[in-house]
Amino acid sequence: MKILHTVEFYDPSVGGMQEVVKQLSERLVKIGHDVTVATSKIPERKEKITNGVKIKEFNISGNYVRGLKGDIGEYVYFLLNSKFDIITTFAAQQWATDGFLTIIDKVRGKKVFVPTGFSGLYLPEYKEYFEKMGDWMKQYDMNIFLSDDYRDINFARKNGIKKIILIPNGAGEDEFLTDSKIDIRKKLGISEDHFLVLHVGSHTGMKGHREAFEIFKKARIKNATFLIVGNKLFGGCHLSCSLKSKMFNNSIFRYFDQKKFIVKELPRKETVATYKTADLFLFPSNIECSPIVLFECMAAKTPFLVSDVGNSKEIINWSNSGILLPTIKDHKGYGLSNVKIKESVKILEDVYYNRKRRSEMAENGFKVWKEKYSWEKIAKQYEDLYGKLIKNV
Repeated sequence: MKILHTVEFYDPSVGGMQEVVKQLSERLVKIGHDVTVATSKIPERKEKITNGVKIKEFNISGNYVRGLKGDIGEYVYFLLNSKFDIITTFAAQQWATDGFLTIIDKVRGKKVFVPTGFSGLYLPEYKEYFEKMGDWMKQYDMNIFLSDDYRDINFARKNGIKKIILIPNGAGEDEFLTDSKIDIRKKLGISEDHFLVLHVGSHTGMKGHREAFEIFKKARIKNATFLIVGNKLFGGCHLSCSLKSKMFNNSIFRYFDQKKFIVKELPRKETVATYKTADLFLFPSNIECSPIVLFECMAAKTPFLVSDVGNSKEIINWSNSGILLPTIKDHKGYGLSNVKIKESVKILEDVYYNRKRRSEMAENGFKVWKEKYSWEKIAKQYEDLYGKLIKNV
């Protein structure tokens, strides 16, 4: 099959959506398919083919609501004149999907949409956009959702979208079943006897870094390290997190509790190593669709505490490897989730002192992940779907 995946940003850019498209694209290439990714041009990218995936760059930014800026005509020409069997657009509200939507009826090939959450659904400026979205979705040959109960799939059902399928996120066996031989504790100066609390998420300001720090700081635990692994973003919270780290570590109170707070940006292999050595994952994020980090926790045998965000509650039900933190939901604007700090502190303390429960959660998650949620199995679901769509001409 000749497949096109469109996404706003792609490797070497780092983020959840980038990781999903990278995992699927590279695995479909390994199976034997011809995969191209249409994405934003970034200076860090040196190669136009990575691990067999062809990359077609466009100097475009914005979206349907804010306006599309850059080489829109070049992208439209590419879509109309390239002969792909399958075109899959990942995530709404960004140029790679929105530029496609304006000509969806003219593009050849089977069309697949992976909305990934509709984060702007409640924003007034997106009212017209989502009034049109129902008709656009009906023109796709299939709409893939990561959750069976979230704002995007509920929107689809409300608008009479019939072509719906659920395919979740996952984590790769090649990453998590392989011994990386990286002693990440030694590399980062984390004592072997320290209880390691991990958070992985870019410094967007909406990944719950502030809340996670407050929970860790207030928890009555000792000999513990809180590690945030995340890439820096312009205008994000990296500077704030780094300053908090310095102030926290230099406090006289550290003499009594021996707690430590580290903020790092790590390459992927070292990030995977942190998952494997962590005792607990703390993720009080404010907005998500289907957090890929939770599947990576399952693969790494790391129990997790997570806000009621995206389909985290659903993932807990699937895996029995996490605990939902008490959360207040704002159903206006972006529909953000905010954990209750005091109650979350108590949960962290309880889990810290209950090694047996942590072990049971870890084993539960790993078993379910291996059975259902490896990228190897999920890529096969995409391949099967693509094949069926092509046959159903």
